[in-house]
Amino acid sequence: MAWVGIAAAWDEPWVRYLLLPGLIALGLTVAGWRGERRRKGRSDPDAVSWVPWRDISFWSSFAALFLLGFALKAWLAG
Repeated sequence: MAWVGIAAAWDEPWVRYLLLPGLIALGLTVAGWRGERRRKGRSDPDAVSWVPWRDISFWSSFAALFLLGFALKAWLAG
């Protein structure tokens, strides 16, 4: 049963504290990128919204890079 191995992997601390927050930050990066891209397609791109999509995209990609990098390091360490 391969499901037993997958279920056991979710109990690892690096999955809960590094991989899952890294994937959430990656999703936030994509959402920020889409928001900024939608803003650039407007007839008045200088009319910014109340959400700073560029900053959200930058900082969440920075966090995703570090969290997923450390998750990869923990996964390779065994």
